[in-house]
Amino acid sequence: MNYELMVIFTPVLSEEDYKVAQKKFADIIKDNGGEVTHENPWGLRSLAYPIQKKTTGMYLVLEYTAPSDLNEKLKIQLNRDENVLRHMVTALDKYAVIYNNRKRHGANTDSKTVEA
Repeated sequence: MNYELMVIFTPVLSEEDYKVAQKKFADIIKDNGGEVTHENPWGLRSLAYPIQKKTTGMYLVLEYTAPSDLNEKLKIQLNRDENVLRHMVTALDKYAVIYNNRKRHGANTDSKTVEA
């Protein structure tokens, strides 16, 4: 299955700590039989509403393929990590995967070509 993980880390992380946190969750996926297909650190962004009295957060988006039992292990680690303000795992269907690839590689997302 294909999944997307979005994590919002506390904004008080240093750049080095942010990179360590990114690597930590990518490694959890790899160590449990998954494969990270795309990593997109968004960096510091404003939050729509305050979380734990913070108005900004360090965002990370990971796309990965993994067996479905990995998500429970991942959620346990996300909940234990005090630097994580929020997280969300989304299952991606094949159309979402194709769309993300086209968007990343600059292809026209409106094209009507059918891929075999």
